[in-house]
Amino acid sequence: MSGPLSGIRVVEIGTLIAAPFAGRILAEFGAEVIKIEAPAGGDPLRRWRKLHKGTSLWWYLQSRNKKSIAVNLKSAAGVDIVKQLAASADILIENLRPGALEKLGLGWEALSAVNPNLTMVRISGYGQTGPYRDRPGFGAIGEAMGGIRYTTGHPGLAPSRVGVSLGDSLASLHGVIGALISLLRVKTGQGPGQVVDVSLMESVFNLMESLVPEYDLLGEVRERSGGALPGISPSNTYPAGDGGFVVIAGNSDPIFRRLMQAVGRPDLADDPALQSNDGRVLRNEELDGAILAWTREHPTAAILDALEKAGVPACRIYSAADIVTDPHYQARGMIQSVELPDGERVRMPGVVPKLESTPGEVRWLGPAIGEHTEEVLGELGFSADDIAGLRLEGAVL
Repeated sequence: MSGPLSGIRVVEIGTLIAAPFAGRILAEFGAEVIKIEAPAGGDPLRRWRKLHKGTSLWWYLQSRNKKSIAVNLKSAAGVDIVKQLAASADILIENLRPGALEKLGLGWEALSAVNPNLTMVRISGYGQTGPYRDRPGFGAIGEAMGGIRYTTGHPGLAPSRVGVSLGDSLASLHGVIGALISLLRVKTGQGPGQVVDVSLMESVFNLMESLVPEYDLLGEVRERSGGALPGISPSNTYPAGDGGFVVIAGNSDPIFRRLMQAVGRPDLADDPALQSNDGRVLRNEELDGAILAWTREHPTAAILDALEKAGVPACRIYSAADIVTDPHYQARGMIQSVELPDGERVRMPGVVPKLESTPGEVRWLGPAIGEHTEEVLGELGFSADDIAGLRLEGAVL
């Protein structure tokens, strides 16, 4: 293993999205991530979304660079294997419902007893404490309670969702941040390991800007606004003459003036009342109308060309087809061609963020169930006969 996290061992006890995405990020930067899967079927993500010869394409992406061991956590021997792994690990990530690991004898008290320096990242719907801790919670529920669903969509219509599992992914990122903060504390001798308690709803809520103080001090509830950015003007999505859509962000003072010149409205560019955002917000409908009158008369490419020359941030709405053919994505290494187990090649996202001296990398795709069971157990000191015996009793696959 290579990378800035080389030498860091991570145990992942999680399924689907939140914990596994966190594990994937750590694995991309060199951590040894050992994923615990149930022998019967493994992670359900293996069969989610679009399948290629029986395996999800999402699985190959989400579990790249990980080692899979198939362990039956309903067996005493399986629980003991996890304890041994935790004893040698730096980080353990899980996204089971609060209390589930405790019932197995794998809660924080049990694991920290065998490894005081362990960092345990616990991702759940509502967190490990509070009156809602025992409720089931998926990313969609976190998005609803965290506030982002209420503000997403068009006025007068039902709240919308974005096209991805945003709540889960935000929890994953917060989990990685917490894990690295805790790991730094341990590695610099500032203290022992600790629990990193991440909830889906709090991870979403953390992105909600000034939503609460606006309500508390001003009594204002931020509502759905379509493609616009409330309280920031002008910033919206505008239709082009050829049927395309362009996002235009003209909301800084100098950019606003350049935008108005580009759309043929120097009178608005020079209007003293529009020289700062608070004045523009009062006339946002007028400004949107001026921009719309211009965009609907021109094709998408012409709009983007004119705004680039004017130094105005703008972009057409990208689909997957646009992304994989875009030269900037290519130049940044964000579209990588990889080989699937059957030899067919497929394009997948590259690694984020970009580290200049110690970049992350894709070493292999999501493994088969239990592909690394013998390797990992062998490193723990299990002999071939031991592993055979564990298989015979159904503790591992």
